[in-house]
Amino acid sequence: IQLPKGVSYRFAGNYEQQERATKRLLIVIPLSLLAILLILYFQFKKITASLIHFSGVFVAFSGGFILLWLYGEPWFMNISVGGVNLRDLFQMHTINLSIAVWVGFIALFGIATDDGVLMGSYIHQTFLERNPQTKDEIREAVVYAGLKRVRPAAMTTATALIALLPVLTSTGKGADIMVPMAIPTFGGMLIQSMTMFVVPVFQCQ
Repeated sequence: IQLPKGVSYRFAGNYEQQERATKRLLIVIPLSLLAILLILYFQFKKITASLIHFSGVFVAFSGGFILLWLYGEPWFMNISVGGVNLRDLFQMHTINLSIAVWVGFIALFGIATDDGVLMGSYIHQTFLERNPQTKDEIREAVVYAGLKRVRPAAMTTATALIALLPVLTSTGKGADIMVPMAIPTFGGMLIQSMTMFVVPVFQCQ
């Protein structure tokens, strides 16, 4: 753009606010991930155990992006139940990576390790009680602890998912912000439930 002398311009409004928020997120997201890893390390006192449980963050991260992608696909949940189309009920459309979406991911990171920590803590406690020495004893202890904690872990995830359903179907004031925040959290929690099986497998190795 050719401007006369003495005339200048700058971006303002929503664009300026989004640029500022993006710069903050570039700091906040790594700090939140580091804080989660440190908390896990303080809990388990071993870097390997901490990384095993921290892997739940990446599983949940992928789940959030998968649901964001599915929201933009016209075939996803394009069915009617009781005369109501589910895509219309959940207001499914293409979701851009806005600040609200990234805030949803940050919230997801905080709860992504819940099932793994619940499972891993009991496995660690079982190891202290049984003191397994051989691979067979270790696997037996892991299976025992895993069976004891599958139901509580599943209930924790289920209650979180059910609590997000009213947000995903909301239409009132503020829904344009709350829904994009809830989508990655819901998708991440749904996929993150796999960690209740992944963590015991890693613990067996």
